Amino acid sequence: MPDTGRIILGVDPGTAFTGYGVVSQNGNRLETVAFGVVRTSKDLPLHERLDLIFEGIGDLVRNYRPTEAAVESLFFNVNVRTALAVGQARGVALLACTRGGCDVFEYTPQEVKQAVVGYGKAEKSQVQEMVRVLLKMNDIPKPDHAADALAIAICHAHGRGLRALADRESAGRRRPLGAGGAA
Repeated sequence: MPDTGRIILGVDPGTAFTGYGVVSQNGNRLETVAFGVVRTSKDLPLHERLDLIFEGIGDLVRNYRPTEAAVESLFFNVNVRTALAVGQARGVALLACTRGGCDVFEYTPQEVKQAVVGYGKAEKSQVQEMVRVLLKMNDIPKPDHAADALAIAICHAHGRGLRALADRESAGRRRPLGAGGAA
């Protein structure tokens, strides 16, 4: 039976801009519900910026009621300070989604590009154009962080069915405890 009527929240974490994209999936059809960014000021201390991100994502979860959230996983960054701050922003976004009752999934930038464009090393402009096409939008969503978040949501929508099938198949191969071996 195909998935129908689910809401997916995509999150592209960052300390200055945390992108979000909310999509509705009915079977194979995707529709844009909302997109944008949670902005924080560089003049604020990090803990206040993280609080704004946590509250912003929490508000989105309460308003749109997604059952699933897809968050971009942390990628290597040559600037350790930036990587740590982004990791903290990612952490509060994960927490806000979890506290809101979402099942949370994580995707690397390469997985997102592969799912949206079909090529894991696609250029940002290619990803943005495919987001526009797949969501039947007139223009590429702005700002870039919002387009990235929509791409993450699309990645999850496209990949969930395959993961569920793989999980069912691997569960069928597992032996329960007491059936001649450890699970």
